[in-house]
Amino acid sequence: MDIEAVRTFVAAAEAGQFQEAAAELAITQQAVSKRIAALERDLGVRLFTRTPRGSGLTIDGQAFLPHARELLRTAERAVASVGTGRRPLRVDVINSRGAATGLMRDFHRARPEIELDVVMLFDIGTAVAAVRSGTIDASFRAVAAPGRPLPEDIESVRVLDEPLQLLTGPDHALAGARSVTVEQLAGHRIWMPGIVPGTEWGAYYDDLVAEFGLTIEATGPNFGSDALLDTIADTPALATFMGGNTRLVWPTGHGLRLIPVTDPMPVYPHSLLWHRDNPHPALAALRAHLAATTATGRDAAGTWTPDWVTPR
Repeated sequence: MDIEAVRTFVAAAEAGQFQEAAAELAITQQAVSKRIAALERDLGVRLFTRTPRGSGLTIDGQAFLPHARELLRTAERAVASVGTGRRPLRVDVINSRGAATGLMRDFHRARPEIELDVVMLFDIGTAVAAVRSGTIDASFRAVAAPGRPLPEDIESVRVLDEPLQLLTGPDHALAGARSVTVEQLAGHRIWMPGIVPGTEWGAYYDDLVAEFGLTIEATGPNFGSDALLDTIADTPALATFMGGNTRLVWPTGHGLRLIPVTDPMPVYPHSLLWHRDNPHPALAALRAHLAATTATGRDAAGTWTPDWVTPR
């Protein structure tokens, strides 16, 4: 059913004259007549009786009028549900305690009037597909893993380089160090059960291992950060990498140590991805906020990222 024909019918019914309805709708009287005639053909009934003084509703027109008004209200609600800026900005982050979540939390504090819907998708392939389909508006990812270039309709900007730190228990051989070089980590067991082959973060750590000859073990199930912290605290032979912007809370008795890694400092590159045709006004606000509050410029001296990472 042509919604504009329904709108014209309601205007004519309320005005009582096609001429007044035409003026209200900013169309010609002839257009009003054509729309109503088409609607009458669709319904198979006459909606108006024409008289020299105007137009009156037939019995069928009177029966249809309340439903026509409801159709217009439903159409307005349908448009409002998807109108630009009328729905929350949907943004994908890797996990609930990571750097990207912190960036979104800062954005929410700066712009509390913008409604947000934060989701956690699995890998860059899933995130890119969701951005292209419009399921989400943006995603924080390392861009891009080898052999997986971004589609032409996806844009990205590198927004944060997060330094990796070594996390150890109190009895680890390096626990007392104020900082460690990457070379000093050779021969030490670094346990990271959250690494999944084929993901962008898996590609990052694969290159880190290949570049510096480290030993990263991804064995065993990933029971989450709390179980990881418990194991590191109780196992002197194990350490793990932790992003410097990751929010961690552990029991006082764990005695965990966070140690900066230097010469060079490995940094995890977070980029924001979005579809170039996404019109959501809050997306532009998020991009402006990140541009104003995160570091910009070239890759910092003394840091390391894989060759495939998008340059700053």
